[in-house]
Amino acid sequence: MTTMTASATGIPARTTWFPPNWFAAVMGTGVIAIAAHGLPWQPAGLSAVAVGFWLLAGIILGSVVAATIGHWRADPDIARGHHEHHIVAHFYGAVPMAIMTVGTSTLVVGAGIVGPDLALGVDIVCWIVGTVGGVVTALVIPYRHLILGRAGVDDAFGGWLMPVVPPMVSASAAAILSGQLDPGWTRDLVLGIGCAMFGLAVLAATPILVMLVRRFRTGDHGVAHMVPTWWIVLGPLGQSVTAACLLAHAAQHAVPAPVAGAMHEFAVAYGLAVWVAATAWIGVATRITVRTARAGMPFAMTWWSFTFPVGTYVTGSSALMLTLGWTVFEIAAIAGFSVLVAAWLVVAARTARGVVSGELLRLPG
Repeated sequence: MTTMTASATGIPARTTWFPPNWFAAVMGTGVIAIAAHGLPWQPAGLSAVAVGFWLLAGIILGSVVAATIGHWRADPDIARGHHEHHIVAHFYGAVPMAIMTVGTSTLVVGAGIVGPDLALGVDIVCWIVGTVGGVVTALVIPYRHLILGRAGVDDAFGGWLMPVVPPMVSASAAAILSGQLDPGWTRDLVLGIGCAMFGLAVLAATPILVMLVRRFRTGDHGVAHMVPTWWIVLGPLGQSVTAACLLAHAAQHAVPAPVAGAMHEFAVAYGLAVWVAATAWIGVATRITVRTARAGMPFAMTWWSFTFPVGTYVTGSSALMLTLGWTVFEIAAIAGFSVLVAAWLVVAARTARGVVSGELLRLPG
């Protein structure tokens, strides 16, 4: 989610440039609809807010897809080179996450507008496409750029997590989708794939999180416009809490009682531990962001890192509230949702200004 100069990227200068990080705008918008739907406190008008953000996410997705196609047609050499770039390539993970975010929000929010059958059909297609795409990004991009590329601690940045988080989004989406399917092999298959995606995401994200922590401890947090990517660390934490709890709830009606009980116990233990870590990381990321902002933090597409990761913390807190019923999680979810909406308003306004001016659509220098 970054805008860089031609000299910094090694990509030849052109009038326009539309890398895959633009799909983060879809993620950051659609997650508000999902978070609003699952919020423990449902004041009057919140459902209308959820519908509004669902519609907007769909519009943004269509616009970004159209712009991406246009970019590939106008400048195919640059477009094909995105997956080779050591920074840009990681943001291909935003594509499957954006698709699944729109799919899930259609199912939970848009069903009342388009009808339950169409909403279910849209979500099934989005989940399949997003799951397949997420597996590809989680396996191919880290292998190509981190293992074969021999990336070191000094190269680590929050965007490394982008290609490995999609399977965790698949896991959460599978839990929600399975609840709308009739009992049978299809529902069991979706739930089983969701559990497998949870495991894949944990395995893929853990070594990257270790590398990020190692770089963080060096005190070198990157250039100012890349500092917001440290918020992406919150993504796999909050999303995994959401997935663990939702999968456990879905399992109650799909697997034998002993298995469902074990999944519930795992969700509670895992969810509490990771939620505490996520809460602590919010404090760390806030401190870095405030310090950098005081020194000067220019706007870039990295600012969308302030949205979706915070949204996963909201959904994780809401899922724990559903699982345990503790008021602390309700308070955290409501507070997080307020911050999420405020962050979205700022980032969306700055993005719209950059699009109108053309600043975000061209390579400077």
